[in-house]
Amino acid sequence: MHLDHHITTNLETMKSPNLCSHWSDEDLDRIGFEVFEGYEADEQSRTSWKARSQAAMDLALQIQKDKNFPWPNCSNVAFPLITIAVMQFHARAYPAIISGHEIVKCRVIGEDKDGQARIRADRISTHMSYQVLEEDLAWEEQHDRLLINLAVVGCAFVKSYWDARLGHNTSELVTANDLVVNYWAKSVETASRKTQVIIMSRNEVHARVLRGAFKDVLDDSWYQTGTVTQAPGQVKIDKRIGIQQPQTDNKTPLRLLEQHVDLDLDGDGYAEPYIITIDSESKKVLRIVTRFDREEDIERVQSGKRKGTIISIRPMEYFTKYSFIPSPDGGIYDIGFGILTGPLNESVNSLVNQLIDAGTMANGGGGFLGRGAKIRGGAYTFAPFEWKRVDSTGDDLHKSIVPLQVREPSGVLLQLLSLLINYTNRISGSSDMMAGENPGQNTPAQTSQTMVEQGTKIYSAIFKRIWRSMREEFKKLYVLNSIYLPIKTTYGESGAFAMREDYLGDPSTVVPVADPHISSESERMNQAMMLKQAAHTTPGYDLQVVEHRFLKAMHIDGVAQIYPGPDKVPPLPNPKMQVEQAKLEGKKLDLQAKQMQFVQKLEEEKKMNDAKIVELHARAAKEIEEAGAAHAGIQLAAFEATMGAMKDHSDSLDRQRKTTLEEMKHESEQRNMQAGGGQGMASASGDQGNA
Repeated sequence: MHLDHHITTNLETMKSPNLCSHWSDEDLDRIGFEVFEGYEADEQSRTSWKARSQAAMDLALQIQKDKNFPWPNCSNVAFPLITIAVMQFHARAYPAIISGHEIVKCRVIGEDKDGQARIRADRISTHMSYQVLEEDLAWEEQHDRLLINLAVVGCAFVKSYWDARLGHNTSELVTANDLVVNYWAKSVETASRKTQVIIMSRNEVHARVLRGAFKDVLDDSWYQTGTVTQAPGQVKIDKRIGIQQPQTDNKTPLRLLEQHVDLDLDGDGYAEPYIITIDSESKKVLRIVTRFDREEDIERVQSGKRKGTIISIRPMEYFTKYSFIPSPDGGIYDIGFGILTGPLNESVNSLVNQLIDAGTMANGGGGFLGRGAKIRGGAYTFAPFEWKRVDSTGDDLHKSIVPLQVREPSGVLLQLLSLLINYTNRISGSSDMMAGENPGQNTPAQTSQTMVEQGTKIYSAIFKRIWRSMREEFKKLYVLNSIYLPIKTTYGESGAFAMREDYLGDPSTVVPVADPHISSESERMNQAMMLKQAAHTTPGYDLQVVEHRFLKAMHIDGVAQIYPGPDKVPPLPNPKMQVEQAKLEGKKLDLQAKQMQFVQKLEEEKKMNDAKIVELHARAAKEIEEAGAAHAGIQLAAFEATMGAMKDHSDSLDRQRKTTLEEMKHESEQRNMQAGGGQGMASASGDQGNA
């Protein structure tokens, strides 16, 4: 590619938000055509794969295509074999890979004598998990969609980058259909050219132009007319999902091509990595930026006449490939259930439709009508118990009406249908037991468990590939944090913090929390139970870590609050002190029981004394009434003396009762105080005894 002007690769070039101003319009047109021709060449290399992936997506979505054979409006059933396989995979993969609030784990490699490496690793794990779940609100949704698309097509891509407008890392799903790479490229990282197809609204283009990210094209004629040409095969895709391309106008979104490509734009003979964005219709360049932003990424000649010449550049990689099943032919685009079982699903659809059409013919009837039958023309309909009058005899009708010989639906086709369905399920691992159906009442439990375990083998291999891809994605996010994260940032309601220097280490230390060897909740629980049993029977385990893993396997939140550890719980008291304390408590309880009996005795005696006083009052009133006035004064004085003595006795009993109750209350308070202080003494005594 010939250019009239070249740029200089330096720090200013690397930091520039758009390099388009360094070239003339003619040079930009040459660059735009170079980018578009490379895109078309890569698109051509994957034509066969794209046709298969679109057919697989049709089967997964159960799209019914128009059929006119064997007759118009014949049976057109789409059997959901791929749909079931995809749903079964997604139901197992989603909760196993993204579980709880811990997504990222940072490992400690090597010695950690002072424990600082573990503190840093925990800080990174918590912060990156917060980033993907709380800061990037679309991360979990994007990966949810990724797992479904991955099972159908076979591969998908995640684009990770620092969003300066939002101020945090962003990971977005890029389907395999929208990332165009040469089919025979060895990997995404080593591919010299990869193009992302982006549908961008004009408002967003307008905003990027005003921010300086895009070249100012608002007044250009191609932008004003708004013509948009659909990509190859886009018409079929739109028809499949039920939409129709509207008439293009100045409101129609633009179809942009963002190409990550190696081009020699400085004229030194070495193709540097750039990101070039063009409009697919006009081929006009909107943006050119370098795909490297640090001088450390550039290797230069250190001495001699070529000193300073670029030897190589380590580019920043944005895309992470998620693989389902690697393609046997070595292509970069892998295969999923849709491509792998698509031909079998097509055969099953044909067999089902043939059986239905055969049943329709057998049930519908029809045949030949001879001229000897004198029957009026037109359509005849019959109701139950209805008879039609005709002008022919029964013998003439029997000779003139000949039914068409139609065979019943073939049993051989039904057996073949069952065979194909069974083998399709074997490929996808969607057997009856894996789909949650009961295999039978007499099936032994161990047999069922073994069948399920063998059925999950295919899922285990796929989970491991997804785990490996997610690890690569987290490594990219780790590197982005080391470049763009503030020196110190706080996040969350608890005031947690993270520092940029935490991310200056080895990115390979971050891995997903998910276990690539476990593909179900039952396996996770069984592993946690076996670990807990081994920890309690074999010395040497860290019981606190084992218990935390057990609680996390049950998806219990707030593990640290629920089980803070044995060092946070006070030790048990000394057994000897407990025995002595129990004896003392027994004696005190006996004394308290005797005191209670004494109080009850006093209360009963007081009640009897009060009753006698009441009785004396009654007798006094009666005898005074019967005696005359002469003897009333003498008897009244005697009664008052007796009742006074009895009242004094009653008051004495009440005072004794209150005094005893006060003493019991005081003793109870002292016992409670001693119990509170004595527990600490007993604990200290117990520690000394254990030592």
